[in-house]
Amino acid sequence: MAVSIALRWVRRIVVLAFCAAVALVLFALFRPPPQDLPWTPLRLDQPAGLFTGRKIVALGRDASACRAVLKDAGLRFTAVTPRGPEACRVGNSVRIAPRQDMLTLTPIVATACPVAAGLLVWQAQVVQPAAQRLLGTTVARIEHFGSYACRRMYGRSEGNWSEHSTGNAIDISAFVLADGRRVSVLRDWSKGNARGRFLHAVRDGGCPLFATILSPDYNAAHRDHLHLDQADRGDMGWRACR
Repeated sequence: MAVSIALRWVRRIVVLAFCAAVALVLFALFRPPPQDLPWTPLRLDQPAGLFTGRKIVALGRDASACRAVLKDAGLRFTAVTPRGPEACRVGNSVRIAPRQDMLTLTPIVATACPVAAGLLVWQAQVVQPAAQRLLGTTVARIEHFGSYACRRMYGRSEGNWSEHSTGNAIDISAFVLADGRRVSVLRDWSKGNARGRFLHAVRDGGCPLFATILSPDYNAAHRDHLHLDQADRGDMGWRACR
């Protein structure tokens, strides 16, 4: 009886050990890249993965960590002193240095650090490849309507505060190409040509990198720009791409 019980336990241990060995082999063979794992550090020079967007949003909770990520990526910027009233307090903002290929924004702007991180990956991995594929050239600069504005959503007198109220958003209006052409959200969004396809491609490609993207397809208030923000929606981490 005792021998039979011992044999059963031995068999169970052998089976468990075998299963564990198989699992380790499978993990080694099919191990996902770091950007697809939630616990690996964020690197902006890696291809965007399943958890890249959430990791960028989380940078809003740690200003020093966010700036370290930007610095490691090679972006030139200066930290902005916290400012603004309580409802519109900007405490994790950076001013992007001008005349650098890594992030070609015009005019010069300060944004919340996670927005800058998202823009950096977006330009390198979405905007430039789409421009080369669809327009046969690169983007020389990205035009915008600004980032910080102490206001509620849609400028209402009550209701939720906009992500712009903390600089955690930016409104992209146009892309100026290396050959001088200008692709405008207002003028080109609805066109079925290469310019229109480019604008839709950069909107779609940005969805995994920003917590929110709102385009002319969403409503008339966004007819002339792409709204990009890094709203921190907690552990649920749901995203809005419209």
